[in-house]
Amino acid sequence: MFQEGLKVMRTIDDRIVHSLNTTVPTVSFSGKVDATQTCKQLYESMMEAHLSRDKAIKSCIAQTSEAVGRLREERAKDTENMALLKQLRKEQTNLKLMQSELNVEEVVNDRSLKIFRERCRVHYTPPKVN
Repeated sequence: MFQEGLKVMRTIDDRIVHSLNTTVPTVSFSGKVDATQTCKQLYESMMEAHLSRDKAIKSCIAQTSEAVGRLREERAKDTENMALLKQLRKEQTNLKLMQSELNVEEVVNDRSLKIFRERCRVHYTPPKVN
């Protein structure tokens, strides 16, 4: 469910090239569309999506980390409980998956920003982010 949710949330990044091709005009059509406003809106929605996904991933990591911590404590008290060990390993695997998604997220964001800069650099310059 975690990965399916991220897939849906990454739609804007997956379709960035199409969005730019359909909204940012070529030189011959530049008079008919406000490319500056279009690029700005696309950038803002892209940044909002990036922030939203980052927050969601980190929230899931925090919740799963808490669950792993609780299971470790329970496991320390009851070392013979195999069901508990199995649950702990499952949660640890989920935690690693979520942490690896942060790396995937960085790659996806960098790719989208690179494409955005290539197409919109003439029309819109995003504000500097610290």
